[in-house]
Amino acid sequence: MYSLAEIKTGIAVVIDGDPYLILRSKFSKQGRQGGVTSTKMKNLKTGATIQKTFQGNDKLEPASVGYRHVQYLYGDGESFTFMNLDSYDQFSLSDKEIGEDAQKYLADGMEMDVLTYEERPIGIKLPVTVDLKIDSTTPGVKGDTAQGGSKPATLENGTVIQVPLFVNEEETVRVNTERGEYVERVS
Repeated sequence: MYSLAEIKTGIAVVIDGDPYLILRSKFSKQGRQGGVTSTKMKNLKTGATIQKTFQGNDKLEPASVGYRHVQYLYGDGESFTFMNLDSYDQFSLSDKEIGEDAQKYLADGMEMDVLTYEERPIGIKLPVTVDLKIDSTTPGVKGDTAQGGSKPATLENGTVIQVPLFVNEEETVRVNTERGEYVERVS
């Protein structure tokens, strides 16, 4: 059990039977009063974010969460299929479990980690950067680079990002999944 002072950012706890990830935690103690911990937490099953304050002798149960290395196989927009790279078992996650932002960067064959709770997959953890091929973009015009310039490019999975003018179709670019931005040209 975690005491108030042990509740830190990044740990997983169980509240009312649901696993929560602590996104932010602030412990304070004033005078003769007991300690108070203010937190911002994400429900790992539903993805909802809540704020909660714990006081006095409150104790929180640690959640049994972990990660497994998996490979993304395919998706149909509502369901996404993955394969466990250790056992070769396949499983599916819904679009709500994946999250709207993560769906933009999935590509067939991509390897990543899946978040598990009580050995059941409940979400994914994308790599910080992914390499994706550009399907279509407008050609850069010579002399159009006075301000550095950028243009929209559609990636192989349909996501549109801004890329520099010198990047062309069929090239592979590295994209930051946290910010949704072009990082560099890979090939």
